[in-house]
Amino acid sequence: MPARSSSPIPVGLSQLAVVRPAEPEDHPGLLVCLAAVPDTRRAEGRLHPLAFILALAACAVLAGAKSLAAITEWAADASPAVLTALGGPGREPSGPTPPAEATVRRVLQRVDGDALDTAIGTWLAASDPGRPRPGQDRARQPRHSLAVDGKTVRGARRADGTQVHLLAAMTGTGLVTAQREAGGKTNEITVFRPMLAPLDLTDIVVTFDALHSQTAHARFLVEEKQAHYIAVIKGNQPLLHQYLKQLPWREVPLMDKTRATAHGRDEIRRVKTATVTRGLGFPHAVQAVQIVRRRRVIATGQVTLERVYAVTDLAAEHADAREIAHRVREHWGIENKIHHVRDTTFAEDASHVRTGTSPRAMAALRNLAIGALRLTGCGNIAAGLRKRSRDATRPLTTLGIT
Repeated sequence: MPARSSSPIPVGLSQLAVVRPAEPEDHPGLLVCLAAVPDTRRAEGRLHPLAFILALAACAVLAGAKSLAAITEWAADASPAVLTALGGPGREPSGPTPPAEATVRRVLQRVDGDALDTAIGTWLAASDPGRPRPGQDRARQPRHSLAVDGKTVRGARRADGTQVHLLAAMTGTGLVTAQREAGGKTNEITVFRPMLAPLDLTDIVVTFDALHSQTAHARFLVEEKQAHYIAVIKGNQPLLHQYLKQLPWREVPLMDKTRATAHGRDEIRRVKTATVTRGLGFPHAVQAVQIVRRRRVIATGQVTLERVYAVTDLAAEHADAREIAHRVREHWGIENKIHHVRDTTFAEDASHVRTGTSPRAMAALRNLAIGALRLTGCGNIAAGLRKRSRDATRPLTTLGIT
């Protein structure tokens, strides 16, 4: 069992501008992306285009709307110029009229959730300044990462007692570029591959927790998507977990140590890696990882110690302990950058929106708002929402709608 160490916002609509310049064919506008969502409504009596209603909802959420009623109220207050910019039909002499609350409610309850998530993910991925560009030599670029993790929308409890559970993929820059609904946490496994299949994952490092540390997932990523992975190993892989625990970690030097304080906890992480020539028995795995996390609750002083093990197909010359520690921190960041923000800033777990696809649609719109704000360099999402609530043109500017 040999192992070696690895080492000023404009006010007038005429001044609205796209936040990030891009070629049209390389960066589809949000309205173009939303227009790809199929409209399942009957054509008879349809007054407002689906993309217009979705764009209105996106702007309202970006202005702080947390409910379907709040979305309708924002739309009712929007000027004719704002409605026109969002694609509102000009049937009235005074300009477009906003949709009624019943219309907004029906649309978000019946919208194709997969198509909406794809539209939003496409726009965010194209807007990401760190994404690989066509013609770039990827071998000379730092590897990008994608963290996969699930979240239950706890307030969205349906009549049968089930809750909405969503699996999402977040880039290292904090953008959710893919999301799918799963019937529950254990059903995430069946959603993993369909969610990632449409994405270009070439040379991307995909990170996931123990639930997704499945041999089929590893083969899919490496052999079909030409991606890499860092897989956390726990009790669902008992033999491999036991093998990793028994590696001579005391003989492996400490290669990375970080400290962070957040959410009332002080945490120290120590990372060791070892190249293992045989015995892992996990597809394409060549390095073993040990992460020791020491957490202290600041208010009480209570200390907990946890050892986490992982494997990766990245060889030592391509990813040392510091690089792997960075990827793992990015993975844990999905909890802080997305889940925590949706819970605290948007009060998602307190929301009782539960009918049809509306809980998922609202989660998708929150992902869009968070990502759009991050793309403008906004570090405080709550402050960003308040700023955009004071001027109806600011959400349009942030979303690149002219």
